[in-house]
Amino acid sequence: MPLTLGQVRTAAIDSHRAGQHDQALVAYSQYLNVAPLDAQMWSNFGALLRVLKQYQNAERAQRRAYALDPKSRIVRGNLANILSDMGKFQDSIDLRRSILAEDDSGPEHHALIGRCLRGMGRYAEAVDYLEPLIERFPDYGDLGLQLAMSLLAMGDYERAAVHYRSRWKTGELRQVQSAIPEWNGEDLTGKTVVVLPEQGFGDCVLMARHLPDLKSKGAAKVVLIAERPLARLLRDVPGADVVTPSYQPDGTEDFRINMMDLFGVALRSDADMRPPTRLSVPPEATQRAKHIVAPYGDRFKVGVVWTGSVTYRANAFRSFSHTDFLPLADVPDVQLFSLYKGPMIDAFRADGSAGIMVDAGSSDADFADCAAMMQELDLVITSDTATAHIAGALGIPTWVVLHWDAFWVYRHTGQTTPWYPSMRLFRQAQALNWRQVMSEVRSALQEVVHG
Repeated sequence: MPLTLGQVRTAAIDSHRAGQHDQALVAYSQYLNVAPLDAQMWSNFGALLRVLKQYQNAERAQRRAYALDPKSRIVRGNLANILSDMGKFQDSIDLRRSILAEDDSGPEHHALIGRCLRGMGRYAEAVDYLEPLIERFPDYGDLGLQLAMSLLAMGDYERAAVHYRSRWKTGELRQVQSAIPEWNGEDLTGKTVVVLPEQGFGDCVLMARHLPDLKSKGAAKVVLIAERPLARLLRDVPGADVVTPSYQPDGTEDFRINMMDLFGVALRSDADMRPPTRLSVPPEATQRAKHIVAPYGDRFKVGVVWTGSVTYRANAFRSFSHTDFLPLADVPDVQLFSLYKGPMIDAFRADGSAGIMVDAGSSDADFADCAAMMQELDLVITSDTATAHIAGALGIPTWVVLHWDAFWVYRHTGQTTPWYPSMRLFRQAQALNWRQVMSEVRSALQEVVHG
């Protein structure tokens, strides 16, 4: 016996709540085909599509919900969420302010207004908006995080360090548990400090330049816990006495510090920016890389990476397809080398792209192999991934293709970053649309190779 319309509606909501996304998707579609005037269901449907990373259809669904019920706070909030995702920051801000005009008790709307201001590059305005709200909502971590990210983008590292610890209040990050006391500015003279990993591999490479700052504060011994894919590359990193992928405290440790807090030890502004850390490339990795590039003689060799970790929440926005690099392979005298290692390699192989771009990355043992390969190339072109940080640290000419709402290291304007002098930045103009920026990359490559 077929379900009634009401039963289909209930099934969609129940499946959605239970995390049964495939079933919910079918049920929402069935219901809305018959009942297209239900604003709540359009909004629910849009929220599901957003979770499924179907962002453009999520926006379509939320706009239909809003057209049907523009007074609903839930509808406005859901529409504001997807508009923020899609880089339509001012429209998102306007919706959130309309909600706050009716009820200003929601810290999430305040935090996301700050996030939108930051996304537009209006860092000082974001700081001025968010700072007074910290005292009012002290337990809402995203307010402090958005404030910190704005201060970081401004280059006000001293103030950013104070607020950046609020990242642990958001529930989005996993903090390594340790019985070692956290360092909070105490005298480090003669002390042993353990540096704990967090977030991504690129973050570790980015912040490793600040390990010597612990020594400058008097630390007698610095232990860096480097996750295994980075351990070889960081084995002789300046400022660390011990580099190990696993560490068991023995009671001699005095303090711990999280990797992303290292900038707060001594960095105050761009004026005293430390150079990137020195990485170690093993001879055996170099020999392997030379073997891979040997058949390509005098061709202009370009390493490419199109996606970072697929588990990263915002990876769908910062990454693109391997096929976006194929037009670069048509530039005369250029040979592309894929430096990618990960689950998206199957798609790269399935359409024959592995015959056009040499697969130089999927067999890497770790990032040391990747680094060695980079050193044999003339140029690295990459999305915002760990490979960008490694190439930048190595001082290799590196072009980073950024999505419209770039990581604070790259800010929102300009072709350079003080964090990596060898980088050139290319910026996407519109969310999920890579055509224009990749055309700019191709033109720039032609200019470099052929003048």
